[in-house]
Amino acid sequence: MKNSLLRAPAVLRARGRSHSGHYDDIKKGLFTHSVKIGPRAVGWPAAEVDTLNAARIAGKTDDEVRDLVAKLEAARKVQA
Repeated sequence: MKNSLLRAPAVLRARGRSHSGHYDDIKKGLFTHSVKIGPRAVGWPAAEVDTLNAARIAGKTDDEVRDLVAKLEAARKVQA
């Protein structure tokens, strides 16, 4: 499932974060923004969730994670 999208509950479980903590991370640039998948639905690319979790496990700093988030979101535009 290379290009699968995860809805918020699955992302929160995968990250071990609360709803408010997750959206706070997005505001701080520590996690990618969602992708609109319907009129009232959003999701996150599973590969991005995996990549960001791996970065945290590897002990990357917040600044390194912010750089990674910027690269992941830029890559979305190139893939389209």
